[in-house]
Amino acid sequence: MKLFLKGERCFKEKCAIERRNVPPGQHGARRRKVQNYGLQLREKQKLRRVYGLLEGQFHRTFVEAARRRGVTGDNLLQLLELRLDNVVYSLGFATSRNQARQLVRHGHIDVDGRRVNIPSFRVKPGMEITVREKSRKNQQIRESMEFAQGRGIPAWLELDMDNFTGKVVELPTREDIRIPIQEQLIVELYSR
Repeated sequence: MKLFLKGERCFKEKCAIERRNVPPGQHGARRRKVQNYGLQLREKQKLRRVYGLLEGQFHRTFVEAARRRGVTGDNLLQLLELRLDNVVYSLGFATSRNQARQLVRHGHIDVDGRRVNIPSFRVKPGMEITVREKSRKNQQIRESMEFAQGRGIPAWLELDMDNFTGKVVELPTREDIRIPIQEQLIVELYSR
């Protein structure tokens, strides 16, 4: 499945999934029957890979989502969407989540006027995310913002392109999250 991990490349014909959708080698085209556990594991790995988390980080996020009130699967997706690196990607300051993570780690991003260099920082509604003054001249950030105009900004975020500023207006809902994922399978996997 196409996870759009390579940023702009995934929208072109050079995307690896569109060129060859089977594993390499003579045995790659074999069909195997996948059991329930395999489907659940594949969904978890897919979500981990999209957000770029290690197993420990993902498990801690799931435990926190299970503790909260409401539907665990929706809580999990909401917590993952509210990570600073994902918000930077969603606002269009980066073409991929990996690039957004690097921008945050290198100190190019301010949250409410303070520099934050932790990609897993949880953003709350009302917080303002800004590209630092020195970093606004960065060519990659400018190109990413132009590319993001075609991709679109989620409804739960607000972007001011002239000032390189974004704001979290509200908490994201399941309808706002465009990732093709079945979060119920992940909940079933962890509840074994």
